[in-house]
Amino acid sequence: MLKITRQLYEALRQHGEETYPHECCGVLLGQIDDDTRTVTTIARAGNTRTDSAHNRYNIDPKELIKIQSEGRKRGEDIIGFYHSHPDHPARWSQTDFAEAHWYGCSYVITSVEMGKAVLTNSFALEGGDESDKKLVDEKIEVI
Repeated sequence: MLKITRQLYEALRQHGEETYPHECCGVLLGQIDDDTRTVTTIARAGNTRTDSAHNRYNIDPKELIKIQSEGRKRGEDIIGFYHSHPDHPARWSQTDFAEAHWYGCSYVITSVEMGKAVLTNSFALEGGDESDKKLVDEKIEVI
């Protein structure tokens, strides 16, 4: 399960609206307790994809390291990632699956239709390596 405050939930959805018609992306920071990931901070990231930013995203590794370092100073870990799907469903794509490598993390996707956030879903990346990884539907509890 993914727990997130209403304020942070709305902020990541707004990020998708602001970058429409391109995909937004960012990092979820917080704590993991058993099977519950609790978001305490979101960090917006720049989408470095210039070839197809409308349907792909990439976070610069240097930016990701900086976000991780700043989170650790606050006692937070990377517990997931988020991005938007402009004019597409809030479901993971084959590209999302192929590029997901942070096992035990949440992958949150917001469908943004005509510039308005419509639906947000979360998927947990399970497995131990590439041969048995899977993205599983994950409940979002907005608190």
